[in-house]
Amino acid sequence: MHIAFIGLGNMGAPMARNLLKAGHALTVFDLNPTALSALQADGAAVAPSARKAAAEADFVITMLPAATHVRATYLGPEGVLAGVRPGVPLVDSSTIDPATIRALAAEAKRQGNPIADAPVSGGTGGAQAGTLTFMVGAEPTLFEQLKPVLSCMGRNIVHCGDTGTGQVAKICNNLILGISMIGVSEAMALGVKLGIDAGVLAGIVNTSTGRCWAADTCNPYPGVIETAPASRGYSGGFGADLMLKDLGLATDAARSVRQPLFLGALAQQIYQAVSQAGDGHLDFSGVIRQYQAKEEPKA
Repeated sequence: MHIAFIGLGNMGAPMARNLLKAGHALTVFDLNPTALSALQADGAAVAPSARKAAAEADFVITMLPAATHVRATYLGPEGVLAGVRPGVPLVDSSTIDPATIRALAAEAKRQGNPIADAPVSGGTGGAQAGTLTFMVGAEPTLFEQLKPVLSCMGRNIVHCGDTGTGQVAKICNNLILGISMIGVSEAMALGVKLGIDAGVLAGIVNTSTGRCWAADTCNPYPGVIETAPASRGYSGGFGADLMLKDLGLATDAARSVRQPLFLGALAQQIYQAVSQAGDGHLDFSGVIRQYQAKEEPKA
């Protein structure tokens, strides 16, 4: 199948590579020329715009940072809808608000293009390994149509309901994730301050009731898990600024339905502090740095 893939960031690039490995023909577009060159070297064709990428495609996938990028990529004069042929299915795997994807779906439907929201979970490691979970909001017939393509990039392809429900699932999942990472960070920082070895504490937590993904896979304490971002200076993971964005989506959505979000609102403030401290580009597990003593400046 000829697939257009737009958005080659930390998640999008490995997802696109897995489509190439599965034998699909790929045309890619990104604003980063380095990312384009890397995918071209792997066998993808490069387009000068989203419109050109989508023009000859049988399937379009987008993976973008925020709702503003999604709207521009689909609705702009050089966007997907300006170039795609009627009937071609569209899949947006960005994490955005449910209202935006539902409005976009209405616009795409007017020109005969079905669209699904399919945000992912599993991090950069899952993107590279092809083991992502896709949370899909789509009509049942569209879901069955896109499932074989998504299966090239993920292990769990879950139908959440109609358009927008994939985003609902994603923001709720990341609400839990952001809060749990703060909890693990507080506990690890406290334990080490009280004198226990970080590895010993993590081992106990990960075989006890405190076990969670933030503790056993992405532990925020450096050196505890060799493959975690914390062990490489918090680089190459899910950025704290992206977590801040996702918590904003959750709090905005909660406000729209008058649903209390006590811990979510507090977590949003904590990641805002991370961003203001200049750590927003680091993996969100770097939130532990908020709990570690800073060296006093020398006189």
